[in-house]
Amino acid sequence: MKKRIMLVGARQSGKSTLANWLNRTDAAIKNTQDVIYGCRTIDTPGAYLENARMYKYLIATAQAASHVLVLVDQSRPEEVYSPGFVRIFHCPVIGVITKCDTHQENCLKCVQQLQRSGVTAPVFRISMKTGTGLTSLETYLKSHAKGSE
Repeated sequence: MKKRIMLVGARQSGKSTLANWLNRTDAAIKNTQDVIYGCRTIDTPGAYLENARMYKYLIATAQAASHVLVLVDQSRPEEVYSPGFVRIFHCPVIGVITKCDTHQENCLKCVQQLQRSGVTAPVFRISMKTGTGLTSLETYLKSHAKGSE
C-alpha cells in the first residue's frame, strides 16, 4: 500500500489547500468534517485537535502516513497543540508554517509553538498565495519518502 502525507492543523490553517496542491487537484475547499484521503495526502479535520480524546483518531490515521505535516498559521498563531503533541506519531513529523507572506511579526511565535509541540527540524515556511517554500517542501518529501512501494 502506498503511504500518504498526513496534514494536521487548526481549522483554516491551510490543510486542504496544501493537500490540493500536493495532490495536484483543485477540489473545492470547505470545512473538513471527516478525514479525506487524496492520492498523496490525508487531510484531517481541525476539530481533532480541539479535544485530546480525539487524538486517538489522529494516531490511528497516521498508521497510513509516511510523514505528518504539523501546520501553524502565521496569520493566526493560536496555541492548538499540547506540549509534546508530536510524540504520538511513529513516523517523521515536519513543521509547516503556512501563510508566511502575512503577519511577519508572528513568525517567532509559530516556530516556538512547533518547538513546544515537539517538532524539531525541518520546519518549512510556505505561502500558497506566493508559492514561497512549496518546491522546497515537496522536494524534501520526495527525497525522504518511505513506504511508497
